[in-house]
Amino acid sequence: MNPFIFTTTPQIVFRPGAAAGIGDIVKKKLGERILFVTDAGLRRLGLCDPALVSLAASGIEVAVFDSVEADPSLATVMAASDMARAAGVTGIIGFGGGSSLDVAKVVALLYGSGEAIDEAWGVGNAKGPRLPLVLVPTTAGTGSEVTSVSIITVGGDEKRGVSSPIILPDIAILDADLTVGLPADITAATGVDAMVHAIEAYASKSANNNPLSKMLARQALQLLGANIETAVFDGKDRAARGAMLLGSMLAGQAFANSPVAAVHALAYPIGGTFHIPHGLSNALVLPHVLRFNAPDAASVYAEIAADAFPELALEQGAQGRCTAFIEKLAGLSTKLGLQPRLRDVGIGEEHLAGMARDAMKQTRLLVNNPREVNEADALSIYRAAW
Repeated sequence: MNPFIFTTTPQIVFRPGAAAGIGDIVKKKLGERILFVTDAGLRRLGLCDPALVSLAASGIEVAVFDSVEADPSLATVMAASDMARAAGVTGIIGFGGGSSLDVAKVVALLYGSGEAIDEAWGVGNAKGPRLPLVLVPTTAGTGSEVTSVSIITVGGDEKRGVSSPIILPDIAILDADLTVGLPADITAATGVDAMVHAIEAYASKSANNNPLSKMLARQALQLLGANIETAVFDGKDRAARGAMLLGSMLAGQAFANSPVAAVHALAYPIGGTFHIPHGLSNALVLPHVLRFNAPDAASVYAEIAADAFPELALEQGAQGRCTAFIEKLAGLSTKLGLQPRLRDVGIGEEHLAGMARDAMKQTRLLVNNPREVNEADALSIYRAAW
């Protein structure tokens, strides 16, 4: 067995309604003045209100930063950091989708350590310490509450990451009630995103791929595969919502320690350039990347096929089961109402070559892919997805 390191969030609270009692959960950890990082949409919907009421009732002063956007920019991170500094906060709460959680992670690092962001980019470069940090996901997809990575958009469309165990939160709060009102399209895209995390973690060529990540990835696929259709088509089903939230977190733990690969590498130019939501970006290229990988990864995909789709246990042979798995994934996206082709989201064929060049910048991801991907390969995958 290869040596490995496995790190994750030290405390996880999984309970419906937990956000409404967040004050009691976080006060000892975060102190009496916190920055609450979220987005304007959640404020407008009132989803933050029970948590803010609970914090106030616990005697905690709250400064609310609600300007996080999809694919958050460095300017947003710095604005939130400025607010934290002006308020003299003692802790940070990230509340929302992956974008809000990613911003909260970096703000906790920058304000807690005083280091410059340019010193923190990359793997293992963050020095710390960070401020105490609690993350509350309101979507079931990113797994950001248990990952040591934050992705920020810099210089227009380029995405850069801070990757360090230092930015793992102290507490993750999983409250399925927060996800009940999610629209079907967001539920579908984020759910497929979580499945991608599990699939890529299981098949990762990373030297740190490990038995814990593989176990978590399989459990995640079982939960996600069994519940994603119910969560999309009957969004008030709290059992399905809870299963999706837990599955997303397990997939996050898996890929945080056995990193994702070419699906994400090819998804980033779609999101960064055309501002397509991350989960949908992954769904658009998922079956095409897996078909490309199949010559080198058929046996690996065959191992997990029945976790997501139990009926595939009847498929004989690794190659046949792998092929059926990929087709089921492609069919699932369509069944959930996600656009199946790049052209369907407004990407012209003339953009594909530039996207392939941009995807090659994601070297930290591409090295984990089961099959080596060059620029010509990326272009072929994009053409198949177009």
